[in-house]
Amino acid sequence: MSEKRLLLGDEAVALGAIHAGLSGVYAYPGTPSTEITEFIQGYPLAKERGIRSRWCTNEKTAMEAALGMSYAGKRALVCMKHVGMNVCADAFVNSAITGVNGGLVVLAADDPSMHSSQNEQDSRFYGKFALIPMIEPSTQQEAFEMMPYAFKLSESLKLPVLLRIVTRLAHSRAAVEVNEPMPQNELHPDNERTHWVLLPGNARRQYASLIEKQPQINELSAASPYNILTLGKANGLGVIAAGTGYNYVREVAPAGISVLKVSQYPLPEKQIKALANHCSEIMVVEDGQPFIEEQVKGILGAAYPITGRLTGKLPRTGELNPDNVAAAFGVAPATAFQQAQNLAGRPPQLCQGCGHRDVYTALNKVAAEYPDARIFGDIGCYTLGALPPFRAIDSCVDMGASITMAKGAADAGQHPAIAVIGDSTFTHSGMTGLLDAVNDKANITVIISDNLTTAMTGGQDSAGTHKFEAICLALGVEREHLHVVVPLPKNMEEITRIIREEINYKGVSVIIPQRECMQTLSRKLRQKKNTK
Repeated sequence: MSEKRLLLGDEAVALGAIHAGLSGVYAYPGTPSTEITEFIQGYPLAKERGIRSRWCTNEKTAMEAALGMSYAGKRALVCMKHVGMNVCADAFVNSAITGVNGGLVVLAADDPSMHSSQNEQDSRFYGKFALIPMIEPSTQQEAFEMMPYAFKLSESLKLPVLLRIVTRLAHSRAAVEVNEPMPQNELHPDNERTHWVLLPGNARRQYASLIEKQPQINELSAASPYNILTLGKANGLGVIAAGTGYNYVREVAPAGISVLKVSQYPLPEKQIKALANHCSEIMVVEDGQPFIEEQVKGILGAAYPITGRLTGKLPRTGELNPDNVAAAFGVAPATAFQQAQNLAGRPPQLCQGCGHRDVYTALNKVAAEYPDARIFGDIGCYTLGALPPFRAIDSCVDMGASITMAKGAADAGQHPAIAVIGDSTFTHSGMTGLLDAVNDKANITVIISDNLTTAMTGGQDSAGTHKFEAICLALGVEREHLHVVVPLPKNMEEITRIIREEINYKGVSVIIPQRECMQTLSRKLRQKKNTK
C-alpha cells in the first residue's frame, strides 16, 4: 500500500533510506545536507527501529563509523555537504578498496552558486576517482526510490555507492509516493579479514578486484532504469541532461529534441553514441562542473560538436535555472521578472544579543592597539564577523584553518597572530592544529568562541560542549594561559585585559568566551513554557 507525502528532497532521501532498511545514519551538519539526518532523528519508525542517528564530530569519523556498520552487515548512510567529501576522502577512497558488507550509501549534497559554501566543487569527481557507482536523482520521487536501489546496488557489487544531490533539489518540495518499509538487515559481520586489512599485499589484490569490477559497473549503468534515451528528430540537436538540469530541459526545450537523461554513473557510453549517431550536435546540461561534458568529448572525439558549460553555451559558474537553460536553446523565458528597484542591500548579520558580537567588540578594541595584528577566522556563523560592523577577521578558508594559519603566520614572524574558531569547528578539525601549535611553542592566541551548539546549521549538538578546558589542557595548553570568560558588555574590561595579556605572552594561549546561542536558548525557553 502506498501514500503520497509532501517532502523536501532531503526528506525524500531520508525516508527512502529508512524504508530501505537503514540501521544507521552518520553525518556532520552542513547545508544543504543537514535536514536528512534531522528527519531521521525525528521520524517515529526510525526511533522504533533504533536507527543510530547522533551527529558525528566530523565527516571522516562519520564515514569510518558507517563503514564499521557495513562491516557488521547492516545498511548505513553517510551524509555531508560537498566540502565534507574533502574531510572524509581518506576513508571514502579506501572504502572502495576494502569493499563493503552491508549496503553503504554516501550522500554528497553539492552547492552550486555557493549559497552557503566556500566553493562549487562537484562531488561526482570523487566517485570517478574512487571507481565506484554514482547515482543522481532529478526529482524528489527519484530521491526516495533511489535509496533502496542504491543499497541493493552496493550489496550486489560489494562497493559503496555515491549519491549526489544539489541545493535546489535538497531544499525544494514535491509530492512523493511512498511505499511500505523494508526490514533491516540482520547482524552478520564479515569473516574475510583480507578485505579489510589494507596491508600492501591485501590492498593490491583488492585494487585489482576493483578494476575487474569496472566492466560490470559499466554494464549496470548502461542498463539502469534511471538512464533514459528518448530520440526525437533525426539530425537535430541532442541533449544529455543530468540531475535538476533534466527538469529544466523538459520545461523549456523545443519539441522534437532528443534527450539522454543520465542519473547513474559511469556514463552509459552506448546510449551516448546512439544519441550522437541520431543527432548532428549535442548540448550537455548539468548542474555543477562540466563533469559529463568533458567525458563526452573523450567518448565522441574532438570532431563531434558538443556544447555546454565549457563552450559558454551555459554559464560556467553558478547553478542552472529554467531561464539560462532556455537561453541555451534560443528560447525566451516564459515570464520575465524585473529586479526590484530602490532596495538597500541587506547582508547577513550576527543575531542581536549573540555572544560572538561581544567577542569581536573586545578583539577589535585590543587589535587596534597593534598596527600589524592579524585575526584568522574559521567556518561558522561567527564568520559574519568579517562583515560590517565588525570587519574583524582577515581570513576564512576551511574548517579548522584559523589555528594552523595563525601558527604559520607566527612562524613567519607575524605578531600578533590571533585565531578565532567556534566550538563545533574546533572539535571538527581544530584540535590537531592546536596540538601542532603547542608542540612547536607557537606564539599565537586562540579564541574558541563557544555558544554551546552548532549554530550555523540550526542548533545541532556540538561534540565538545563542556569539554573544551579539558581538551585544551590535555593537548598541552598551560593552565595559566587557558581562560574561560562570559562574553557580555559588563565583562568587557576583564575580557580585553585577558586578550591583551595573552597576546603579549610568547607562546600558545587559549581564551574560551562561553555563552549559549540566543537562538537555541530562545527555543529552549519556548519549549519549557509550552510544557507548563
